Amino acid sequence: MEECSHEELQQPILQLKSPSVSRQSSAGEYRWSDQLEKILTDPHIPTLKRYRMATWIELKRLFLLAAPAVVVYMINYSMSMSTQIFSGHLGNLELAAASLGNTGIQVFAYGLMLGMGSAVETLCGQAYGAGKYGMLGIYLQRSTVILMATGILLMVIYIFSKPILIALGESSEIASAAALFVYGLIPQIFGYAANFPIQKFLQAQSIVTPSAYISTATLVVHLFLSWIVVFKVGLGLLGASLVLSLSWWIIVAAQFLYIVVSEKCKYTWTGFSMQAFSGLFDFLKLSVASAVMLCLETWYFQILVLIAGLLKNPELALDSLSVCMTISGWVFMVSVGFNAAASVRVSNELGAGNPKSAAFSVVIVTSSSFIIAVIAAITVLELRHVISYAFTSGEAVANAVSDLCPLLSITLILNGVQPVLSGVAVGCGWQAFVAYVNVGCYYILGIPLGALLGFKFDLGAKGIWSGMIGGTMMQTLILLWVTYRTNWNKEVEEATKRLNKWEDKPEPLLKD
Repeated sequence: MEECSHEELQQPILQLKSPSVSRQSSAGEYRWSDQLEKILTDPHIPTLKRYRMATWIELKRLFLLAAPAVVVYMINYSMSMSTQIFSGHLGNLELAAASLGNTGIQVFAYGLMLGMGSAVETLCGQAYGAGKYGMLGIYLQRSTVILMATGILLMVIYIFSKPILIALGESSEIASAAALFVYGLIPQIFGYAANFPIQKFLQAQSIVTPSAYISTATLVVHLFLSWIVVFKVGLGLLGASLVLSLSWWIIVAAQFLYIVVSEKCKYTWTGFSMQAFSGLFDFLKLSVASAVMLCLETWYFQILVLIAGLLKNPELALDSLSVCMTISGWVFMVSVGFNAAASVRVSNELGAGNPKSAAFSVVIVTSSSFIIAVIAAITVLELRHVISYAFTSGEAVANAVSDLCPLLSITLILNGVQPVLSGVAVGCGWQAFVAYVNVGCYYILGIPLGALLGFKFDLGAKGIWSGMIGGTMMQTLILLWVTYRTNWNKEVEEATKRLNKWEDKPEPLLKD
């Protein structure tokens, strides 16, 4: 085994570069990974020193990936949260309607589209690690074709959202207002269909900073347009959701323009190709497996919100639960950023044939996300009496939110670990297994437990939330155990088999 020289080990960590014309000429891109693998496998370096050096290398690589990804996800989520805040200041009915429409209907599409986009995350990440750059653009196009077709089917659900909500037991008044909000989100469906494949395509190449700049600029535009449309023009709920849809399309257009003109994507995007329409059925099967994994999770929270609408005081229950879920979702975006970083790191390392680096990355990213989640949980507890006033001025809602905050803090801590482990699963291609875990933990344990505590024991929103925590905790423990028991050498072999199966010879229609 080749040993690392003292100079090589002490050399500053290289900045991420775009892939060059060949894997050999892009050695600078992989030197970081190779250096980490050499350190972890070198018996001549004392154990403590070996892990100290490896930790520094991995932390710097991780945060260069995670920090911009966190910014992207938090800002994108902030657009939805700000829309809910604008709606909330129109009145409690509008807040309940926006919460139900956003969490009860829109999350359905978000989970499905993001889940299907995870297929791109697995394939692009491993292809990039293996130096098969030309396949990334093909995977991007295939995924977009499949997601756009799926969007047409989802549009039907949006159109009939009012009778669906009424059939689920929601009041006619809240269902009508929520449906009006959802109608304005129809263009957002197709924004998701275009955005998620683009997002995963860029993340697989560790290109995340441009997306952060784009999302930041879009948020400023979104806030200004929302204020104008909701309060000055007076379009209310419909105007708020239409602006949200427009903002997502601004992000899509800006990111695709970056891909086309950037030198960093020169060898991963070579133009539109007929290859995008080949092998769609097999790609669809992988996309569906990815979607089922994530949808079982997002629908879990969606179902709990719908159940809350059946409580004795549905408006207060929905308001308090939605405020806590919005806060949880905002903090959750930090973990989702680490989820993306974990998926990129693991898939890249597996594709490059570095099992010890992949395993070490899992430990560092999980520990980092957990520490941040604990800090967030403590902050929420300290602000529990005033935190709801950012959404609504109602004192009853503030008291209900304060009562839920201890449960919210537990959720934040669990969410500091669980999404990261899901990112590891995506990087390894374990989507089908995680789907089975989600069914058992969420639908056999979590939802029945929440309904039992909420209705039978008359604990209301607290009971529903407690059931949610039970399901999430069980899922987290299972994923921790499975990750701990993983044979990373075997995962490298599986990654190689997967890439050989999906490899094509792209034939561009339009070249840059």
